[in-house]
Amino acid sequence: MDPVLTALAAFIMLTALLGIWRIERGPTGADRMLAAMLFGTTGVALALVLAEAVGRGGLRDAALVFALLGALTAVAFVKRAWGAGD
Repeated sequence: MDPVLTALAAFIMLTALLGIWRIERGPTGADRMLAAMLFGTTGVALALVLAEAVGRGGLRDAALVFALLGALTAVAFVKRAWGAGD
């Protein structure tokens, strides 16, 4: 694995650790949800870096699924937290 990609993967994992800290400390549900969305973004980024590092195209497909799930999660949270526009 390329050292640059290894360093990039380590940095991405560091952002995930910061997200865990934010979920633990977040004063509101919205703060916690944004930190959870960070996990989705981190998963996408990590899958793309690993796809490039090991040359597996299937990981790119997994990154696309992570991105779609993250968007759906955000929509579901907003509808639940602020109502469906009643």
